[in-house]
Amino acid sequence: MNKAIIGKYVNLNTFVHKLDPRLKFLCNILFIVLFFIVDHLFTLSILILIIATIYLIATKSIRSLFRKLKMPFYITIFILLVNMLTIKGAIPPEGTPYIPLAGEANIDTYVYHRGQTIINDIYWAPFGLNAKFQLTKFTILRTVSILFRIYGVILTTTILTVSTKPVFLTRAINDILYPLKLIKFPTEIITMIISIALRFIPTLLDEANRIMKAQASRGVDFKHGKLKDKTKAFIVLIVPLFVASFSKANDLADAMTSRGYDPYAKRSKYRQLGINWRDILSIFVIFGIVAMVTVCQIHSVHLPEWWIMTFHKV
Repeated sequence: MNKAIIGKYVNLNTFVHKLDPRLKFLCNILFIVLFFIVDHLFTLSILILIIATIYLIATKSIRSLFRKLKMPFYITIFILLVNMLTIKGAIPPEGTPYIPLAGEANIDTYVYHRGQTIINDIYWAPFGLNAKFQLTKFTILRTVSILFRIYGVILTTTILTVSTKPVFLTRAINDILYPLKLIKFPTEIITMIISIALRFIPTLLDEANRIMKAQASRGVDFKHGKLKDKTKAFIVLIVPLFVASFSKANDLADAMTSRGYDPYAKRSKYRQLGINWRDILSIFVIFGIVAMVTVCQIHSVHLPEWWIMTFHKV
């Protein structure tokens, strides 16, 4: 069973696993940037489809793809309620179409984008059209775009961690930070800290799960009860977790000291990284994705009207 957990490597023989870790790390940053610069929901949907396909190739697990949607979904429900309270739709006069007026007081009533006027239609207003609580077009576009962005970032980060061994990930970060050595920046120390942090993520998750089971066997209820009871249960979990974390950190420090680790010593490289045909093919695909996003962002480029209507940066 493949359980793709953030920070935990899954040993599979896939196309994504065989890519150069430096390329995967840079692509991870690139995709996160792309998720936050696109301003059309349809373009964002294409990026989500691409990253979900890569995730399925890397993990071979459809179930975990939907599990990753759980946390963004809860966040989105809260954001939807906030947007319904803060975004007011356009109220057309009775029997006439809505015509935007220059200098209108409510900036959320419409937006003019690429020669098209996008009206913020009201789809649902349970307390009346003049009330603040409304479900409008811009409310849906903004909320869904935030859902896609959070979900995309989670998938992108998970792809990097599940398909790259921590030692290769550390090496990739070290190679990418190599130019900083020109200004005497301690890149080896930084990469060692990042490597230890990445290794501790799955360890602490396993430790938290073990503590929760131990406390549940003693009668602690983490799921039910009042807020006060849940707070006490959380303290019962977090305190032993911190104690275990500091204990493991001390053991690791003693082990590194006993082996003669010197953070300022010159380092040699046992594993050699190289570019192969998979990396070259992936670079061309990435260039195609970046070109697609760039074209969609250029205002002088003609896009279909239904594509323009998914504009959500208002």
